[in-house]
Amino acid sequence: MKFDLFFPTKLISGFGAVKANASALCLGKSAFIVTGKRSAKACGALDDVTAVLNEAGITYTVFSDITENPPIMTCYSGGALCKESGADFLIAIGGGSVMDGGKAIAAYATNDIAPDEIFNVASLKPSLPIVCIPTTAGTGSEANPYAVLTLANGQKKQTFNAPFSYPKVSFLDPAYTRSLSREYTISTALDAFAHAMESYLSPKSTVFSELLALFAAKEIWNVISQYPDDFDDAMRESLLYAATAAGLAISITGTGFPHPLGYPLSLLDGIPHGAACAIFHGDYINYNERTEVGKARLAAFYDYIGVKPKVLAEYLPALSGVDLSFTEEEIALRVESIKNAKNYQNSPYVLSVDEMYDIYRSHFLK
Repeated sequence: MKFDLFFPTKLISGFGAVKANASALCLGKSAFIVTGKRSAKACGALDDVTAVLNEAGITYTVFSDITENPPIMTCYSGGALCKESGADFLIAIGGGSVMDGGKAIAAYATNDIAPDEIFNVASLKPSLPIVCIPTTAGTGSEANPYAVLTLANGQKKQTFNAPFSYPKVSFLDPAYTRSLSREYTISTALDAFAHAMESYLSPKSTVFSELLALFAAKEIWNVISQYPDDFDDAMRESLLYAATAAGLAISITGTGFPHPLGYPLSLLDGIPHGAACAIFHGDYINYNERTEVGKARLAAFYDYIGVKPKVLAEYLPALSGVDLSFTEEEIALRVESIKNAKNYQNSPYVLSVDEMYDIYRSHFLK
């Protein structure tokens, strides 16, 4: 049994959370607001935040250049602009890419480094204080220190992970997820479910991570198993809080092998991250059931959320909607780019490179 826990982020939840807790948003005298192109404005979060800042007399600069799979050079440029603006704290409003990008920008703003030196965490000064406001219910980035960045060559991702990259405070308002399409809501829910299941099976799991993972998995399954035509506020609230719980769980354990297997599909093929992970969850279940530990852990997982193994192994990949076809050369490009990821060691069953190829061929060689 492990009882370790480190969680420095204050979570504030509920509809209208930002306006009802205005003082918690104001961490300094000047803010650098990081967003994507449209979601922060479309969902109302940006207007809520700027209204609070204006009322408090806090100046701010909006940086809206973050895209999916945030490029490290965009974050580097954002860091320079953040430093130039004189901001003393950062607010990231958006999905996982925006929050990840915000964490990187907050680090570049306080460190005179080359872009790839951000991964040398031991040599870095602490980042600017970070506020996260998620507008999706998926990555859980609002509850962990991870920032997955696309390297300058555009072919690979790498994770920036520093203790000082935990947000100081995160606001969880389900209303900000209302503008998401049904398809994107499902994809982000699949991402959060991936975090929950992969955390629960991790050799690094603790008492706390297991409780969080089980809570998240059950809440998400209770919603997505209905396959609703639309998501009401109660569903969106369940999904958001579950995603945050799963994000906190992986801050303790990390993720398993569906994540690196899915990265090339997001980066090279435009598949949303949650769907890119979910396509491999049947494989994740089947391989881990080959081990005594994996079989026992999965049995407990199935029992808690109330689902049969075959249903889970078939439903999650089907729900992903991924339909791609690759040549052997295209498969090799993708597998070779992620074959050395650390996540493979973080499951009861550790895949070999040959098995990575087998999995890719089984799904995509047509």
